[in-house]
Amino acid sequence: MRVENTLISAADASATGRKPSLLHCIDESGWPQWLDAQPQALRAWLQAQQFKPERQRWLALPPQTPSAATEFVVGLGSGPAPDLALAAALADKLPTGCYQLAHELQHSAATAFALGWLMGGYRFERYRKPKSNAAPLAQLLVPHGADLLYASAAARADALARDLINTPANDLGPAQLEAAARELTARHGGRVSVAQGTALQRDWPLIEAVGRASPRAPRLIDLRFDREGAPRITLVGKGVCFDTGGLNLKPSSGMLLMKKDMGGAACTLALAQLLLELRAPVALRVLLPAVDNSIGGDAFRPGDVLRSRQGTSIESGNTDAEGRLVLADPLADAASENPDLLIDMATLTGAARVALGPDLPAAFSGDLQLLAALQAQGDALADPVWPMPLWRGYDDDLSSRIADVNNVGSSGFAGAITAALFLARFVPNQAKWLHLDLYGWNPRDRAGKPQGAQAQCVRALYGLIRQRFG
Repeated sequence: MRVENTLISAADASATGRKPSLLHCIDESGWPQWLDAQPQALRAWLQAQQFKPERQRWLALPPQTPSAATEFVVGLGSGPAPDLALAAALADKLPTGCYQLAHELQHSAATAFALGWLMGGYRFERYRKPKSNAAPLAQLLVPHGADLLYASAAARADALARDLINTPANDLGPAQLEAAARELTARHGGRVSVAQGTALQRDWPLIEAVGRASPRAPRLIDLRFDREGAPRITLVGKGVCFDTGGLNLKPSSGMLLMKKDMGGAACTLALAQLLLELRAPVALRVLLPAVDNSIGGDAFRPGDVLRSRQGTSIESGNTDAEGRLVLADPLADAASENPDLLIDMATLTGAARVALGPDLPAAFSGDLQLLAALQAQGDALADPVWPMPLWRGYDDDLSSRIADVNNVGSSGFAGAITAALFLARFVPNQAKWLHLDLYGWNPRDRAGKPQGAQAQCVRALYGLIRQRFG
C-alpha cells in the first residue's frame, strides 16, 4: 500500500520552493457568484470549455500570470462542502504535484477531506512488479483545522482492513490472520492466546466443526488490552479465510470472491487498531474465529447435529451457513463476561446484500437507540449502516425437529434477520449488542472507491464508542 506521504505540512511544502496548486471547490449554488468574481477572460474561457460544477468534475485553469500557481476548479454538485469521497477521487486522479484548498473548511469537513485524500492514495501492489517510472502520488497541504492525528490513524486502519481482505487465500489463511493479530498485540502491549487442536474441540466446538476439514488448522484468537476501571468493549470478527460452502458447495461464481469472507475479522482488527492508536479509554477484548470452510472426508455434513460451547444443539441445515456457527461460541463466551458493549462484524448473508446492496451494512441490536446512534455516526463519518429489525416473528423459522435450533431458516425469506436471530440466542443481553452484516467489497470502480476491498463500519463504530465512553 501507499498512503503515508500524501499529506504535507505548510513548512515542508515551502521547503520545496514550489507553490501548491489551488483547489477551488464550488457547488452549484455558489457557482454563479464565484464565476462573477473571475476576470472576463477566465469567464469566457470556462464558458468555452462548457464547464459546470457537477460532482467530481474538475478542470485546470489557465494561469493568470506566468508566476502564478496553477489553479483547479472542482465541482461539488449540490453538496455543501468537499467530502471524503471527493477528496479520495481527487487524490487518485489529479496529476502528481502539491495541492492546497483555496478556502478554509469547518473542522469536520477539513478532517474528512484530509482522510479522504489519504484513502485515495491507497494502492494494493503486493503482487505487481514495481514500476520504475511510477509517478509519485499527489500531495495535499494539510487543510487548516483538520484533525491530522485522527485522519492518519483512520487511514492506517482502513488500509489494514483492505490489505487483509485484498490478499488472496493462498497467502492469508488462519495462521496469517493470527500473525496479523499478534503483530497488533505486540505493538500495543496486549495479551494473546490461541486455541487449536484438542483445546479448540473442547472449548470452541462449533469453530472446530466448521474448520476441521481444512489442512490449515482452525483456531480461536483471543486478544486482550486491559485498562483497569475502564468500560469493557468486546469485538468479535468472522474470520472465514476461504469459504467453499462446504458440502453444500458454492457454484464457481459464488466462490470467486470468498477470499473476502474474513472481512469481518479484518474490519474488527482495523477497529481495534484505531481504538488503540488513539488511546480510547476502554478495556478491549478481540475474538477472531479463524477457519477455512473446506470439503473433505472430515467435513461437517448437512443434517449433522453440533453442540455449542454453552450446550445448545444445532442442526446443520446448510454447511454454507457456517459464519453464524463460528460466531456463536465466541459470542456466548463474550456475553458471559457482560461487557459494556459487544460488537460482532461478519460478511454473513447474501440476503443483506439483496436488501441493502454492497454499500450499506445491515445493523441489528436489541436497543433501538443504540442503532440510531450508530447510524448517526455512520452518516456523519461517511461510513453508513442501516438499522434492521430483530423481528421475533421469524424466530420459529429456525426450529428443528431433532435439535434446539437449525442454523438456517426454513422459509427462505428474511435471511439476514434469521441469521441475526440465530446469533441472538447466544447473547442474553441484546441491549448491549451490535451485529453488523457487511459486504467488505466494492464490486465496481467508482470515483474514490476502486474495485476491491472496502473497510466498513470501522469509523462509525469508533465514533459510537468514543461518543458513549469518552
